[in-house]
Amino acid sequence: MTEQAAGAWVLLSYRLPREPSTPRITVWRKLKRLGVAQISDGLVALPADARTREQLEWIAEEVVEADGSAGIWLARPGSVAQERELAASMRQARAEEYRVVAQQAAALASGPVGERARGAARLRAEMRRIGRRDFFPPVEREAAAVAVAELAEGSGPRSGTRGVRA
Repeated sequence: MTEQAAGAWVLLSYRLPREPSTPRITVWRKLKRLGVAQISDGLVALPADARTREQLEWIAEEVVEADGSAGIWLARPGSVAQERELAASMRQARAEEYRVVAQQAAALASGPVGERARGAARLRAEMRRIGRRDFFPPVEREAAAVAVAELAEGSGPRSGTRGVRA
């Protein structure tokens, strides 16, 4: 079976010295940006594919360069329930991020046109960032996409004129 088969996960097991703290913080931030599932202290997972494996290999190299230890593992959860739990935790984290985007779009909707346009551009970029780590899309994804699209539509020079003929 290939590593891209259903149920395959790539794991990063790592340990970093407490001091200096900068490498630990850097690694933590990079893992957060990737949207990893935290299995335990020093053990994270992502659904296995060539991209996720490469990303975790790069982080493993950084850990070793910072005088830590790291290993990459390919694994399958012991049960379907364990895999569902991992996916659910990842889905829940993305759902919260999408809720924040939708809330920000709603907050910007009543602002000045220029502010709405800048906000829409910023939120579209944030949606792309979240999308890169969204392996198990939650329903909140669509609501956020709609909120950002409506914000963008309302920020143009013709807002409020749809359906009105001159």
